[in-house]
Amino acid sequence: MSDVRGKFVWYDLMTTEPDAAISFYQGVIGWGTQAWEGSETPYTMLTVGERPVGGLMELPEEARAGGAPPHWLPYVGTPDVEATVARATELGGSVYVPPTDIPDVGRFAVLADPQGAVFAVFAPSGEHPTPEGPPQSGEIHWHELATTDYEAAFEFYADLFGWEKSEAMDMGEGAIYQLYGLGGPENHLGGMFNKPPEMPGPAAWLCYTTVDDVTPTSERVKELGGQVLHGPMEVPGGDMIVTCMDPQGAVFALHSTGGGEGG
Repeated sequence: MSDVRGKFVWYDLMTTEPDAAISFYQGVIGWGTQAWEGSETPYTMLTVGERPVGGLMELPEEARAGGAPPHWLPYVGTPDVEATVARATELGGSVYVPPTDIPDVGRFAVLADPQGAVFAVFAPSGEHPTPEGPPQSGEIHWHELATTDYEAAFEFYADLFGWEKSEAMDMGEGAIYQLYGLGGPENHLGGMFNKPPEMPGPAAWLCYTTVDDVTPTSERVKELGGQVLHGPMEVPGGDMIVTCMDPQGAVFALHSTGGGEGG
């Protein structure tokens, strides 16, 4: 088994209109698609070239009945799903989907942290390569947690996955954006912060996909029926980001390196 502990290894879009969502993301990001035949439920893999980076399926009825909106679900690697689920519950987390096998692929579970943000854990049955080097266009690479208590949330994830704190960036008025990663400050995975009062909704993960230039890409979001919620804006270091919502209501973010060049 490959060493995936603490790495983000997969992403699922749970949506109410799979065909419409596929068309939208193909137009915005340029992902290819590949049908996956290993499930009774229709499932489409999203690809960069020939390499799958995530998947897409219809939001299950039981999730809709429970009030879950369309959303992106990040998967974090673990060598032992059962042990991670047991520890998560000891630490105050909740289990939405208990440990479940995906034949010939691996085992997963869907959890919520103590503040309510939903994520999944995954143990591959064989090798599961993760991208190395700078993020390429179409890769999801930054993972941001907006929560009610980022310090408590960090302790939860650090216990489960070995995440480490890096820089703590001052966003003004006492607000902190805490960077975190694995194996040193050069290996950032994302950031965490406390949601301001004007930010609606529960604690949630937001996944950023790299594109060549967020400015024209955000215009395509609007042309194809999505919404731009925040940005485009420059962040420290000169990169650009924008937060968007797809036509079905799932929130996602885009990132481009300084100067709008892909990389």
